[in-house]
Amino acid sequence: MSKAPKAIKPKERDTIIQALSAGVVPRVGLPHIQVGRAAEIGALLRDVDRVADGGAAVRFVIGDYGAGKTFFANLIRLIALERKCVTVHADLAPDRRIHAGGGQARALYSEAVRNMATRTKPEGGALAAVVERLVTDAVKEASERQIAVEKIIDERLAPIQEFVGGYDFATVLKAYWRGSETSNEELKTAALRWLRGEFSTKTEANKSLGVRTIIDDDSVYDSLKSLACLTKVAGYAGLFVVFDEMVNIYKLQSAQARKLNFEQILRIVNDALQGNTSNIGFMMCGTPPFLMDTRRGLFSYEALQSRLAENQFATGGLVDFSGPVINLQNLTPEDLLVLLSNIRNVFAGGDPSNNLVPDEALKAFMNHCDRRIGEAYFRMPRTTVKAFVQLLSVLEQNPGAKWQDLLGQVQITADLHGQEEMVPEGGPQPGDEDELTSFRIGT
Repeated sequence: MSKAPKAIKPKERDTIIQALSAGVVPRVGLPHIQVGRAAEIGALLRDVDRVADGGAAVRFVIGDYGAGKTFFANLIRLIALERKCVTVHADLAPDRRIHAGGGQARALYSEAVRNMATRTKPEGGALAAVVERLVTDAVKEASERQIAVEKIIDERLAPIQEFVGGYDFATVLKAYWRGSETSNEELKTAALRWLRGEFSTKTEANKSLGVRTIIDDDSVYDSLKSLACLTKVAGYAGLFVVFDEMVNIYKLQSAQARKLNFEQILRIVNDALQGNTSNIGFMMCGTPPFLMDTRRGLFSYEALQSRLAENQFATGGLVDFSGPVINLQNLTPEDLLVLLSNIRNVFAGGDPSNNLVPDEALKAFMNHCDRRIGEAYFRMPRTTVKAFVQLLSVLEQNPGAKWQDLLGQVQITADLHGQEEMVPEGGPQPGDEDELTSFRIGT
């Protein structure tokens, strides 16, 4: 059914099982369970290569709840790390968005940078390692050329100063070097805090680092571009940015707030498609209404609709992955069968002799799901996977139990979370004039 499995480390095995049993995507071990969507992965691979070659890319990954967007995004992040890119990622939320005026955009940036990952630190928290690599290489080159380290750092950081706010980026990085040279941990910590967008006032930043600006709501995108330049200067291939749960923009009650977020997204799209920036890629994941709703989604903003509209010739089963939008294709029943087999293999630690159930149990489980919820069992596989993991967990912990007896007890219901719900942000907001809230006919 699949290629010969490899041994799986107990820690990795437990992490995968724990995540899948809760219905979330594991942070490690994704190659052990990945199936299907080869064409979509190939398209994103080309994006990663374009970023590494000095270009830019932007993609919108669209799919229903439970269709595998987060899994797909995490897999692409791992691939980007293997291609020597640095990745940052964050989920949008009511208190984190791309544009805001009350600190929500800075919160998104800070969360993303805290999750910065490299090939050697895939779990996140890699900012210090990236900056340290830049400083170490500069010290080594200064020693070889017999010139001042600060001169080398100035030379290397010259490209960053071309960006908006880039001069302060360079100043903060030199402050980190001075802290490293003098064993001043407080100065190094302050530099990293500034780079993570954790200073809330300019006065505090000026006192600690001698800079007159901070990374705030208005400078998030420019700071990401400067960060991409920093990763390149430090010897990496570039920066790959992943924003998930973009539906939170769609849920904003304020029409003005949505419009401002759309304008920032348009700026990112224009820069990437027109080649106005380099060594940076964006992947934004959301549900179909986030993209196609003409009242609240991206298609409600005419400039974005014209840029993100699908190829009119890609119909009748034909696909086109050259545009910015990738609609995740449904897993086929065959794909899901392989996925269940992979999960069984994870439970077995990569040793087929330890399989908890035979092949016939996989097909029986799929038939059971089909009878319960129809085609949704492979179209939105999260619920199906969660139930299968829980079934195997019971069999593993109760050696005398039989899968045939347990199968009839498995309760599968369609995931209705995809019903988009408008979430107010603390009551009525300015700019919400497009929402019809009440209607009465007088007599």
